Amino acid sequence: MLNNVGGIDRILRILVGIVLIALAATGVVGWWGYLGVLPLATGLFRFCPAYSLLGIRTCPMKKPE
Repeated sequence: MLNNVGGIDRILRILVGIVLIALAATGVVGWWGYLGVLPLATGLFRFCPAYSLLGIRTCPMKKPE
């Protein structure tokens, strides 16, 4: 599995995921707030299946050694 999420994209995914989960846990938003697990997981694992299908990469390519 290659990394395809990097930099600011990764940070935003983690922050949005944490905020959505926190809002759902405190009852500010409904059950759908727990969907914040998805951006949180893709940010932590640095891999997004949707990006893979669309051919998008936001992390820099590694230089061949």
